[in-house]
Amino acid sequence: MLALWSLMVLVPLGWTLLSSFKQTKEIFASPFSLPETWQFQNYINAWNSAGIGTYFFNTVIVVASALIIVMVLGSMCAYVLARYVFPGYRAVYYLMLAGLTFPIFLAIVPLFFILKNIGLLNTLPGLIIVYVSFALPFTVFFLFSFFKALPGEIAEAAQIDGAGEWRTFFQVMLPMAKPGLASVAIFNFLGLWNQYLIPVAINTKRENYVLSQGIASVAGQMGYAVDFGQLFAAAIIVVVPVLIVYVIFQRQLQGSVSAGTMK
Repeated sequence: MLALWSLMVLVPLGWTLLSSFKQTKEIFASPFSLPETWQFQNYINAWNSAGIGTYFFNTVIVVASALIIVMVLGSMCAYVLARYVFPGYRAVYYLMLAGLTFPIFLAIVPLFFILKNIGLLNTLPGLIIVYVSFALPFTVFFLFSFFKALPGEIAEAAQIDGAGEWRTFFQVMLPMAKPGLASVAIFNFLGLWNQYLIPVAINTKRENYVLSQGIASVAGQMGYAVDFGQLFAAAIIVVVPVLIVYVIFQRQLQGSVSAGTMK
């Protein structure tokens, strides 16, 4: 079953990569053969002529900023909810869980008017704020169990040695939750990088497009004369960063809370 699933994933990806080095006529004439002439120009055209380079940097800025903010705020919120008891902490936790059940489709129209009223419509900062808002509940829910399982004796030992609350969190407890942080970072990165509905609704200026919008707009601009080689090259440009991030964090995914504690 795993071998079959691997083929279902790798074959379309390999075909897309192969097609990105072909001309449109060659793709239709011999879709599964090697390119007669490797068209590296497809990537240059996609990056420059199609504007993928601009959309790529916009996406990196938005996703990186949102990911950093949501990981910092989410880990701090999850740690407090898991380690401290205060009036209303259960209500806060359940409100976070309720955020996971809220359909994004219902929030599009209110988000549009809210961002318009505060002057952040069609801006990258507005998109970052929305990304953080929708990724925060999942981050808190995911990390809550990690911090809950960490031994409290370690935090108490750190405090006895003179560490304050901030130092205990950032230098002692947070490193022990590294496997959980890596896992939720990958999930958030995938969700934010591939996000399409939110940018389409609240980010309509072409100079602020992200990659998901950019590829759709490029295909629309070409009309009936679609340069499929260039389009496949743009798709590969979108996929490569995701693969790089996974390769970097895959070892962390293999860890566990207990292993992190022992380290």
